[in-house]
Amino acid sequence: MTLGFYNNFPPNLHHTQNYLTTTTNRQLQQQLIQLFSKTNNKQFNFEEVTIPTIPNGVVIFEIGLAETDGFTYLNEEQTKKALQYISKTQVQMLDFFCAIRYYKNNGEKQQALKFDYYMLRAIFGKNTLELQIHHERGPRYLSPQDLTNFFINCLVPK
Repeated sequence: MTLGFYNNFPPNLHHTQNYLTTTTNRQLQQQLIQLFSKTNNKQFNFEEVTIPTIPNGVVIFEIGLAETDGFTYLNEEQTKKALQYISKTQVQMLDFFCAIRYYKNNGEKQQALKFDYYMLRAIFGKNTLELQIHHERGPRYLSPQDLTNFFINCLVPK
């Protein structure tokens, strides 16, 4: 079992974004895992994530970390395990699965809409981070570029 690597990551990418960083790879990996864990099941207004494609929309992320042939949801226990693994092992890439749930607020009720399913690969180089995105399926209410921008803006607040 290889934590953070998914054997069947799709070769066809829908978005790739490169970033320069002054943070060490290990620190960046830890920050990314902590961000994804903190983001899990948190409800965001669409405006907090990007320009809304759904009026009165709500976005909820569910993110898992790869383990060879599957993904494990980043709950508190899995996050601790991943952080310990990264502190002891040099990792060049981390693969994640991201399900994005969408809801439309209709007064007191929330109407569930179709979900988006993405795979994300973070590749760590010398002073660089490359995010590769594959859109598995869904309506793309949140584009691959919006997804990377949101997570990078959470990592490096303006």
